[in-house]
Amino acid sequence: MIEDMLLIWKLKNGREQGFVRTYVKYKNYLLKIAYALMNNSEQAEDVVQDVFVSLAESAPRLRLNGNLKGYLVRSLINRVYNIKKAQSAKPTKRLSECQGVCSPQHRPDQWVLLSDELRRVHQVLNELPDEQRLVITLHLRGNLKFKQIANLQGLSINTVQSRYRYGLEKLRILLNGEV
Repeated sequence: MIEDMLLIWKLKNGREQGFVRTYVKYKNYLLKIAYALMNNSEQAEDVVQDVFVSLAESAPRLRLNGNLKGYLVRSLINRVYNIKKAQSAKPTKRLSECQGVCSPQHRPDQWVLLSDELRRVHQVLNELPDEQRLVITLHLRGNLKFKQIANLQGLSINTVQSRYRYGLEKLRILLNGEV
């Protein structure tokens, strides 16, 4: 918390090392959350990059009092929802209607992440309602407590816990007891 307050001060005052330290400290954390929400590593990387570009551009005008992590997570969630909304507005084709579909090549650093079990869990996680998926992701992948998630989203802690519980129940049903 104190380190975040110092980072915010450095960001507001144009100190490059403040931005670099913020990036190093939160990049992997935000990537984990973005990947879990989007199930696409390239899009997750783009969203996290956009969050940091936006932070760099708005740093002098930043109005934060110490919760830099919460600010970055909120910014990430907003960007993910904007992308999902834009994607859902585009007309889609069935896979059988597409010609020349190639299987994507994965980088070596993705091989571990793309095991069959993890892929199945991510597929099922994407079938959950957005509210439940977000709470599960922030709690399990983001290591946030329910109270922190409630504060981030402006919800009661009971609502957050209910979304988590219902989401886990639905995951169990969808996975047919595989996990």
